[in-house]
Amino acid sequence: MSTDTIVEVTGLEKAFGHLEVLKGIDMTVSRGQVICIIGPSGSGKSTLLRCVNLLEEPNGGKVVVNGYELTDPDCDLDKARTGIGMVFQSFNLFAHLTVLDNLTIAQRKVLGRDKAEAERIARLNLEKVGLAEKARSLPAQLSGGQQQRVAIARALSMEPEVMLFDEPTSALDPELVGDVLKVMRNLAREGMTMLVVTHEMQFAREVADVVLFMDQGVVVEQGPPAQVIGDPREERTQTFLSRVLNPAHVDD
Repeated sequence: MSTDTIVEVTGLEKAFGHLEVLKGIDMTVSRGQVICIIGPSGSGKSTLLRCVNLLEEPNGGKVVVNGYELTDPDCDLDKARTGIGMVFQSFNLFAHLTVLDNLTIAQRKVLGRDKAEAERIARLNLEKVGLAEKARSLPAQLSGGQQQRVAIARALSMEPEVMLFDEPTSALDPELVGDVLKVMRNLAREGMTMLVVTHEMQFAREVADVVLFMDQGVVVEQGPPAQVIGDPREERTQTFLSRVLNPAHVDD
């Protein structure tokens, strides 16, 4: 793995029973790159992302992140995962804790930071996502978009080397999507390495260095967004995009 490669996936396979979800995926991500993964529902996008930090255990292949081979049975997964931030479709915030406590609990328990340092880092990241004034709020007092931005700030507070986003806007009302994507655009500008499963094609066009189009457990096409989204070579990619970019078929 070269020094500027931060994620390397080789021959990744995953099945649930008889259903093959990933069929030998290869993917390399360089430090500072933004990779957007697109494709129809059920194509294996989210499973690929969850295998990158071993939330799903692959049936075959190798995953190396930031120098750790996560698929090695002897790998210290807890240590390896401290360098990987993940933001899900659902916000997964602790409902009984304030926003500030949601951001500090893992810093203190996992990274061993003291309360003052954890709160300092948490407040910096709340400011970064535009929610500094919500530190003492409970999640139920926030909109869905605000909760998702808190979830991003929580992941950033662990100071990860790479951020994984699994359709972070899919559970949001349309008018709340923009604020979350703005935060992600800013992270990309700052050089954060990001893997993003998304249906937001305009975001992928603007922000991605590489777009992967997946279907039926394989990478059908990959390349810069101008090629994959703007001028796809594969018929399956063309069909998918014609449906997604046509408002009559936004549910694909």
